[in-house]
Amino acid sequence: MIHPLLQTYGPLDGWMILLIMASVSIGFFTYQVQKATRLVLIGAPDSRFDSWVPRIMEFIVGWLGQKKVLRDRVAGTMHVLIFWGFLMLASDMFDLATANYFSGELLPELLVGPWNGVVELGYTMALIGCVSAFVRRVVFTPEKLKGKSQLEGNTILLLIFTITTTSFMIESKEDPSPFWEPIGHQFSEFGLSDGAVVVSYWLHMLSISAFLFLIPLSKHMHLVMAVPNVFFHDTGPVAKMRPLALGDDGKAVPLEDLDIESFGVSSYNQYTWRQLIDGWSCTSCARCQDVCPAYASGKGLNPMQVIHDVRDYANEHAPLLLSGETPEESMMQRITEEAVWACTTCNACVDVCPLYIEHVPKLTDLRRNAMMETMEYPDVLNTAMGNIESASNPYGYGEHERADWAADLDVKIGEPAEYIYFVGCAASFDERNQKVARSTISLLKEAGLDVGILGMQEGCSGDPARRAGNEYLFQMLAETNMMTFQELGVKRIIASCPHCFHTLGKEYGDYGGEELEVFHHSEILAKLQEEGSLPRVEKNGQSITFHDPCYLGRIGGIIDEPRDVIGGVDVETEKSGRDSFCCGAGGAQMWMEEEAGKRVNEIRAKELSETGCDTVAVGCPFCSIMVKDGLDAVGADMDVKDVAEILWEQIVAKDNEIQENITNAN
Repeated sequence: MIHPLLQTYGPLDGWMILLIMASVSIGFFTYQVQKATRLVLIGAPDSRFDSWVPRIMEFIVGWLGQKKVLRDRVAGTMHVLIFWGFLMLASDMFDLATANYFSGELLPELLVGPWNGVVELGYTMALIGCVSAFVRRVVFTPEKLKGKSQLEGNTILLLIFTITTTSFMIESKEDPSPFWEPIGHQFSEFGLSDGAVVVSYWLHMLSISAFLFLIPLSKHMHLVMAVPNVFFHDTGPVAKMRPLALGDDGKAVPLEDLDIESFGVSSYNQYTWRQLIDGWSCTSCARCQDVCPAYASGKGLNPMQVIHDVRDYANEHAPLLLSGETPEESMMQRITEEAVWACTTCNACVDVCPLYIEHVPKLTDLRRNAMMETMEYPDVLNTAMGNIESASNPYGYGEHERADWAADLDVKIGEPAEYIYFVGCAASFDERNQKVARSTISLLKEAGLDVGILGMQEGCSGDPARRAGNEYLFQMLAETNMMTFQELGVKRIIASCPHCFHTLGKEYGDYGGEELEVFHHSEILAKLQEEGSLPRVEKNGQSITFHDPCYLGRIGGIIDEPRDVIGGVDVETEKSGRDSFCCGAGGAQMWMEEEAGKRVNEIRAKELSETGCDTVAVGCPFCSIMVKDGLDAVGADMDVKDVAEILWEQIVAKDNEIQENITNAN
């Protein structure tokens, strides 16, 4: 039969019809993409043109390999089938739009068969993926999709279904190879009429045109924006925040030299261009929503909605933004104060996002502006921030009391040592966590390490101030601590607080601490056990589960070591390791009050109680407090102990047993 494109339809030739369809769809697509691009490029500068090899490698496994997408085995597999299917069938568009000129004239004859095979496989994969996704949506509707409009998603799936099925019908009239094109060959045996194939061709081209038209109007804009979004992902340490200003050396500008007019983000164009791409990259898969502790507890924060807010704000205010004007509505008003201050900065949303969207910095940047410029922040933070500023700890205790917990431990205080144990504010002043500090320093001395503490010379690492948005106070603390480290020649630091571990190890590099080696105490203890300097833990009939702190497991990558210290975990929670659920204390929430919905720590406590274990092991002072309070609230009778406590208690018990045996023998 004559190719449908070469036939005449009334007053118009086929190629004229296709030209009209293509002009409308491609023209509209191009207009919308360039509009979105212009809205992105009015953002602030962002240095993402470095680390080319890591970027390329992560792009290959993250975008092409769909690494994060496949963490959800069911939905991920469906998406991958459609994604890879379209990559494989894409070249067929050239053939369909040129009446087979591409395959008949341009493509070497030797490659025609294999090329047809790849194209048909692509159509087949996309068909299987879209049918599976449709059945999942309609028959096995996920909870997060119930009650929400399915029109957009189902329309796209219908278009994909039409594109794939009509391809086999068109193929049936082109003498398909039974080896390379088995499905097309099977269709050819059905004896489809020429008219049916002509209709199929135009349905196929119309569906492609409609798909192209709808891409920039829907979440499928990610098909365009995902490429730069993934490629220009943050290659720095996970959850590392940026200084107020960077100098030519790439380090933070010292406070005494700082000269900036505004703090954080208030208006749309104060977000960086990379942050703005996120708005058009979101697929609305709701994975970030599913793992957000604030959302799960009924707070006004939905990380997916935050990303939508950025995009919607841009589209609604596009005329003003593109003309260089600033809309009256601020970004804080659009995203809402409730959402901004509910974030625990646990990074679960960022970690799970298949397109490397950076949710948390959008919120912490708004906090910076609210804390340091507009002064519109929760009043309850005044106490903690005031205490940190005056006493260098959020509890408000005098600096001279920092080492009181170690008065009888014969430990170096304020002296040079191979390792400095950075105690942290909680373990210095909170009675419950002072036991952790005592256990940790006792274990390190038991193993023969040259270790000391800073005593009153230690100041808050600055984590609460930084996550709350008080970046100026954080930098003041960082610069002061760094002067202390340099005076004492501190090179190696051990921290039992994951927040100090992260801040000192990943963020102090911007303030002169790039040569610091910072270890979590579980890392050192596990290493000492492996070397034989400390004993292994014996369970003695006690069952243990472990709660992974966000800043230790997901953000810090320390997952196995704390488990090794306690001799392994008897029962893991459903959410563990990098997928652990937040205790609710991060992001300065420790110093704020939860008002809406359920308490985050109670949700986590219920998950921990369902393990049926006797003890919850932790590796964070904040988690210790929050988990214990949560367990009490849900009526669960479980002990909460730091991994250092568990190990030290065993050593003390062994020593007491030996002493008792000696006494009895005498």
